Amino acid sequence: MKKWAFFIFSLLQIIWLAGCAEKSYEPIERERSFIASLNIQEPSLDFIDEDGNMLATWLFDKAYSGAILLGDDQVLLYGHQLNNIDVYTISTGEKLYSKKVEIGTTNVYYDDNIKQFFITNSKTNTVTSFDQEGNQLASQQLGNYPMSMTSYRDKLYVINFKDTKLSVLNMKDLKIEQEWPIQKSAHGIAVLEETHELWVGGHGEGSKPNSSVKKYDLTTGQLHGEIDMPLMPVGLKKTKDAVLVVSHGHNELYVADFDGHIKWQQEVGANPFVVDQFKDYIVVAGYDDHTLYFIKDGQKEKTVDVGKGAFQLLVREEQ
Repeated sequence: MKKWAFFIFSLLQIIWLAGCAEKSYEPIERERSFIASLNIQEPSLDFIDEDGNMLATWLFDKAYSGAILLGDDQVLLYGHQLNNIDVYTISTGEKLYSKKVEIGTTNVYYDDNIKQFFITNSKTNTVTSFDQEGNQLASQQLGNYPMSMTSYRDKLYVINFKDTKLSVLNMKDLKIEQEWPIQKSAHGIAVLEETHELWVGGHGEGSKPNSSVKKYDLTTGQLHGEIDMPLMPVGLKKTKDAVLVVSHGHNELYVADFDGHIKWQQEVGANPFVVDQFKDYIVVAGYDDHTLYFIKDGQKEKTVDVGKGAFQLLVREEQ
């Protein structure tokens, strides 16, 4: 009887320990280039090579709404309704650490030069900085619903989505240095060092959807002009020789030069929110059709089916 009791106790211990073990995922070699699609309707992360082959799929049991690469071998996952961020090592597929945060994370931005990431929060209306190990460094109160972020030199630029101002902060201590007037529901941001401008997209509000990308002086915030890119241009990506913009209202991809002249455009995807460059391809993610479109020289060369709700793209290119 004692032997049976010991056996059952040992078995329960094994089951309990197995339940407590952290889930790991299929690893991706450090030297392997990929574009990854974060899908949020049924949370997953699909890793794809330049030939369109699926390298791995990480299926999640958490409602992640965003992801960001930290350097070349870590991925940070977050969710608006989650009170933790999770950081995984890509080459092992194992969790590196979790960090408790306030519910309400809208975005995470990583600056590779200073090796820090920044979290915006819509419940507390703050931005908070962390080192790559997850140690909190500074925090700052902002406007209503801070979300889109980018950086240039020692400045962090934050769009307050449900407000009419863009906040410019010192990245070191997060002190606010400027606030620029912008349209409400602005979303999507890109720095153009060549013209010393900050380009900002947006949804628009209510019955007045936004149809243009605004160009602001990078130092003063003065409006330099607008580029007509209907309808609701919300995904911006600056490359070495162009700015890529997707407007999810018209399922349209625009490719513009740095002066704002549209070089070409085409309809692509169903409700695209994001565009990026991977190797020689422009890649657009269709949120409603769960498809990545690989475009080269203005032509769709291939498509790749991904998980439901393709919402963000992560790119790692090994030289």
